[in-house]
Amino acid sequence: MSSEAAESGVALQGRRRWFALMFLALGVAMIILDATVVNVAIPTMVKDLNLTTADAEWVTAAYALTFASLLILAGRLADRFGRRLMFVAGVIVFVAASVLVAASDSSSTLIAARALQGVGGAMILPSSLSVLNAVFVGRARAVAFAVWGGTIGGMAALGPLVGGWLTTYASWHWAFLINVPIGILVLVGVLITVPETKALGGPRGIDPLGTVLIIVALLGIVFALIEGQRYGWFTPQAEFSAAGWTWPSTTVSIVFVSAVVGLGALALFAFVEIRRAARGKTVVVDLRLFRIRTFGAGNVVALVVSLGEFGLLFGIPLFLQAVRGYDALQTGVILLALAGGSFVASGLGAPLSQRFGPVRVLQTGMALEALGILALGFTLSTEVTGWQMAPWLFMYGMGVGFATAQLTGVILSEVPVAESGQASAVQSTSRQVGAAIGTAIIGTTLVLGLGTVQGHLEDLGVPTAQAAQVSDIVATSAGQAIPALASQPNGAVLVEGASQGFAEAITWVAWVAGAFVLLGLLTSLVLPKNAARVESEGYSPPRGAPAAAE
Repeated sequence: MSSEAAESGVALQGRRRWFALMFLALGVAMIILDATVVNVAIPTMVKDLNLTTADAEWVTAAYALTFASLLILAGRLADRFGRRLMFVAGVIVFVAASVLVAASDSSSTLIAARALQGVGGAMILPSSLSVLNAVFVGRARAVAFAVWGGTIGGMAALGPLVGGWLTTYASWHWAFLINVPIGILVLVGVLITVPETKALGGPRGIDPLGTVLIIVALLGIVFALIEGQRYGWFTPQAEFSAAGWTWPSTTVSIVFVSAVVGLGALALFAFVEIRRAARGKTVVVDLRLFRIRTFGAGNVVALVVSLGEFGLLFGIPLFLQAVRGYDALQTGVILLALAGGSFVASGLGAPLSQRFGPVRVLQTGMALEALGILALGFTLSTEVTGWQMAPWLFMYGMGVGFATAQLTGVILSEVPVAESGQASAVQSTSRQVGAAIGTAIIGTTLVLGLGTVQGHLEDLGVPTAQAAQVSDIVATSAGQAIPALASQPNGAVLVEGASQGFAEAITWVAWVAGAFVLLGLLTSLVLPKNAARVESEGYSPPRGAPAAAE
């Protein structure tokens, strides 16, 4: 690594640091909450705004695309111009976009507002983590990372509950307007309690080519991962159109072209960044950070583990509502077990990491995740209840809480504070890309698993032609058409066969998700066992950073 830049700002101490942590965590909670709330609000939005299926998918995809593609750029800008400034600006953008979402009366304005929310979220997430890395030291930093990680895991589980309650008892508009009072509280709190920090010295200027290449790379790759199942990986399976323009080729899918462009831009980005860094020029991402063992290996672990974590959260709510007949609010209540486990782990993570080391706690968390997921695989059936799933969801949630917080600390443990913005953005991007890949793989697994519906129906005496038709309907709707089958002739048999097929498919999902988490656990074995132990045994500020009292 080249000599690091100096670091402006001071490390917080006393009660002020915990108030600062509270407001920063609340800001992160807002964007995580919103990302999960929308999943249970979309059905009502479809009815109110007459959205098509493609429109509904883009409500989620527009947010994911802008969020993932701008994380690294936002983290770099936070280091350069001020981390608190970037966080505050992100909250303002996110809240304003939330109001626009709630006020939308058409698919185009709704999708554009969701994309703007992704911009705000990309500004908030890496800047919040780099603030923690800059203003917390020693044991306090370990606690701060644990709270940050627990917030992400907990809010991911609480989102469906909050969204279900607001959609059921208020309206889908309030699922987004709730961000207004939260955002105002975060803004006031952060401006009062959080000092400004930024990297001083080092190369000045901007890296326009690198910025464009990384955005194009991530947009291309993430778009392909999200839309491959719908539009076809290699040849077109459905027509793609946007803003009045239609993909012209009937032989090559837009997804394939998007993936090639994205991967090509990524390779060119690496080449450009290496050359610029060697000349001492400003870069979007200093790829030399990956020479740090904890950073390079930790990001691989983050990506792989996210494949299983987020993929499972995609499949479970579909199963609960399609097969077990739970509504959105009841589904959210069941997922509270996951949130409970995550919150428990966030409280235990810091003291355990002080005693056994963060890497051991991280590996324990991934082991708990894998056990919880695989146990769910054995438990899921057409008769399973929320109470029967709760213990394994709680175990899974504890694993997420342990792994998320400790993995963050391990990845950033040896990164110079002056580079914390881009480093935290890279690890957040690893998670988001892992989530996109995981959702795509889990979605494909689910669709393939739903192919067994026809066999289950035929075993119950349903004619082959009808069984094939029902199987296609169930697969196309991700199982959500199952309850409506009850109104058809011989409806009870159709529902039973379709439910058996979906239960088998969701079991496959659990096996695949569990396998990814186990792969992440094996990958974590390359991490040095004492990585980030400095966080629990004391801290020596990087050269140029201010010393701080604990």
